[in-house]
Amino acid sequence: MSAIGNGQRPDYGIDAPGVIRRLALTGLGGLAAGQTIFKVLRPSFPRLARVPQALGLLYGLWFLGSAGLMVWSSKVGKLRERERLLDAIPWRGEETVLDVGCGRGLLLTGAARRLTGGKAIGVDIWQEVDQSGNRPEATWANAWAEGVAGRVRVVDGDARRLPFGDQSFDAVVSHMVLHNIRDGEGRRQAVAEIARVLKPGGRLVIQDMRHTEEYCDVLRRAGMTEVERSSRRFGVFPPVRRVTGRKPGRVDGEA
Repeated sequence: MSAIGNGQRPDYGIDAPGVIRRLALTGLGGLAAGQTIFKVLRPSFPRLARVPQALGLLYGLWFLGSAGLMVWSSKVGKLRERERLLDAIPWRGEETVLDVGCGRGLLLTGAARRLTGGKAIGVDIWQEVDQSGNRPEATWANAWAEGVAGRVRVVDGDARRLPFGDQSFDAVVSHMVLHNIRDGEGRRQAVAEIARVLKPGGRLVIQDMRHTEEYCDVLRRAGMTEVERSSRRFGVFPPVRRVTGRKPGRVDGEA
């Protein structure tokens, strides 16, 4: 990605760095174990020794490959998928947009780039277990790098208790966030909060690796219309599904 705003390159971090580390260590452990058992058995059972060697190789490559795909997704895949996700919203340019779990600002800055007179607001609890270097300072640095700092605001807040009034936003977006809420009631509360802060006629896009059918159920119970869940999308790893919906009513300025 080329530098845009202040001469710096945006850096949207590595997602789930602890998971990647565990996958890599498990893969290396599998390779080492398979090779060790092979060396122990080879003098007495040369043919049999190749079985644990092959299994260790397959096991190790599977986990190392998964770790590699997650790094690729963090550095390449999610940047491409961002644009596809944002394309699901029919932008006018004057929207007030909320990015729930904005992290280092991937969707936040992408949405801000599509605005001419609106505002993009990001909310997060800033957990580095979810994304490396997940701090408001990093989000602002990316907003400056993307040349959109003047159209961005960053707020501390929990998705389960969004610090905004009812019907505050024309659009709400979220990518790979809500599954990090471990309990089902907490996830349902977060989805209900997204519906609450959306204006009549507003649209939402939630993209996640798990629980998307649950999100659809909550949205329908909240009165959302046009609720749809996509097939699996392989532009990022792990693959995701996209949930879209619209709040009944007319968009401000609509005839």
